[in-house]
Amino acid sequence: MIKKIFAVEKKSRKGLMAVEWIMLAYTIFTTLFILVTWVRLAHPVDMLWFRAQSVILTLALWGVYRLYPSRLTTLFRVIGQLLLLSWWYPDTYELNRIFPNLDHLFAGYEQSLFGFQPALTFCQTFSHPIFSELMAMGYVSYYLLFVGIVFFYFFCRYEHFERTAFIVVGSFFLFYLIFDFLPVAGPQFYFKAAGVGQIAQGIFPNIGDYFNTIEFDVHNRDFILPIPGWEDGMMYKLLIMAHDAGERPTAAFPSSHVGVATIVMWLAWETKNRKVLFTCLPFAVLLFFSTFYIQAHYAIDAIAGLFFGTVFYFFLKWGYKLSS
Repeated sequence: MIKKIFAVEKKSRKGLMAVEWIMLAYTIFTTLFILVTWVRLAHPVDMLWFRAQSVILTLALWGVYRLYPSRLTTLFRVIGQLLLLSWWYPDTYELNRIFPNLDHLFAGYEQSLFGFQPALTFCQTFSHPIFSELMAMGYVSYYLLFVGIVFFYFFCRYEHFERTAFIVVGSFFLFYLIFDFLPVAGPQFYFKAAGVGQIAQGIFPNIGDYFNTIEFDVHNRDFILPIPGWEDGMMYKLLIMAHDAGERPTAAFPSSHVGVATIVMWLAWETKNRKVLFTCLPFAVLLFFSTFYIQAHYAIDAIAGLFFGTVFYFFLKWGYKLSS
């Protein structure tokens, strides 16, 4: 296995990988959007500089591969795109906050469907430390799920590795494309801005361009509800670390956490490996419920994540086959 990873590929690929092309397509589209909306954006120069850096990194990793075409340098190219996702996510906030916030509509849909706000009542009803830790573990496991399935395919199903990377990374960009134009911040931000008292009474005020009038700071707890959980729990501490690393009042609908976890489950099913499937399944289930337990999402966001994740999986699978 080690020899295969380091061995030079006899039939090297001269061009970019599909996973790199989809990043470049998203970069070009959002760059044009930035130029059109320049005067309305808070940090357009920084946003363009990040895009330039992303392109430079992608081309540099491609150059390394051209010098030494192997499975290892192919893996480096995919890892580069996975790492960039953590920077692309906060970027959606910079784009969508120029539009009027829509949380009052989604909170209203939630109330109409359930008769209450699951993001408020779920964590209050089930507040035992063990349950809270399970929910925190479910949310944190999101990162292990999609990175884990990519690495599994690299080591155990290499013939489908590039396609898997394309499906996983491509799904993120499809979600980000939605988030760019759908300004829904989620309960943890909207409930704080609107007032929990009003929300509990079924009143959902329209906060308009509130998020575009503030300079959001992830470390300033004045902008966010306290995250439910057992404060002494290890998983809760990991959750806070992940949250503080890059959370923004954006990307609530549909839940990309649930959507990507759904895609991971489809990819796990494809492996025909029961150990992989049943290892991922409990984490995916916990993740689904944890999204609105910790008040990051409305319950309808999680439900929509199942739908969009499945649609994106089959769409990207078809797209990769067409491009091959």
